[in-house]
Amino acid sequence: MILLVTNKRDVTTDFVVLEMRRRRLPFIRLNTEDLPQHEMVMLDGDPAALSLSGPCGCFSLSDVTGAYYRRPGNFEAEGPDAIAAYVVAEWSAILRSLWNALEGRWLNSPFSILRAEDKPRQLAAAGRVGLLIPCTLVTNSFDAARAFLADGPTVAKPLRHALIDDGDVGSVVFTSRVGQLESRDADAVRRAPMILQREIPKRADIRVVVIDDQVFATRILSQAHDDTQVDWRRGVRLDLAHETVELPAEICCACIAVTQYLGLRFAAIDLIEDVEGCFWFLEANPNGQWAWIEQRTGAPVTAAIVDALSGNREMLASGRPV
Repeated sequence: MILLVTNKRDVTTDFVVLEMRRRRLPFIRLNTEDLPQHEMVMLDGDPAALSLSGPCGCFSLSDVTGAYYRRPGNFEAEGPDAIAAYVVAEWSAILRSLWNALEGRWLNSPFSILRAEDKPRQLAAAGRVGLLIPCTLVTNSFDAARAFLADGPTVAKPLRHALIDDGDVGSVVFTSRVGQLESRDADAVRRAPMILQREIPKRADIRVVVIDDQVFATRILSQAHDDTQVDWRRGVRLDLAHETVELPAEICCACIAVTQYLGLRFAAIDLIEDVEGCFWFLEANPNGQWAWIEQRTGAPVTAAIVDALSGNREMLASGRPV
């Protein structure tokens, strides 16, 4: 049985569910915002013997052969604030036990995802496997930032959070060009570290989805529109052209190597294709989006993920019957 850990609104998981049903594979979808509505039993205090029954159905961890950690939702508890916080903390502890007990069965372990979200570590990994990396500075030093900007065109992006939640309507922090800094900017720069990178003149953006030893690459023609030239996500354009692209073998191998170096089996990697046709690494998303790629290009990403979860890739490689 395959376990899908997600939330009720995740359309990407819907793709996996449909493929599971098409293949008649047994699975459980655990929408974690419903977790406190379940009954949990853990015999002898052993997480390997944990079982859940509730809105998701009934299952035991001992029956799980593969698991996909796909953006689980937050859950809440009723009652006074202190009691509700206690209940949430206790259920969160059960989730950690569940994550640990399934180690070795995840497509990407939740703990591996957490470690792999370290963007400086990603850049170091990419450099070690031979990928080109834009000249980069991570800093909150006003003097260091101003000196870096003086050396050439630069873009800035966040280290971790790409969304500022102001309690009403959140705002997305896109990668943006940065001009010269003035003395009045010093306090703002010092408030939080940021990533500064030398801007690479683009031909296009490349989204690479790696699943074990498979690579699905998509060229995003971001330079066709003013609002997507620096960050193709800006503007949410429905007319932004996508096309399947075959990357050089050495770039495919490097993307697989980065994914493995980060302790992952799945990654959504962002590259830049420069005007001379060279490829530059930007970042690796350990739990990145991919459903829109399949919709736009027909790349069989869902099938590859289900193969990985069900063990089909390993059986195909070994010659055993699927």
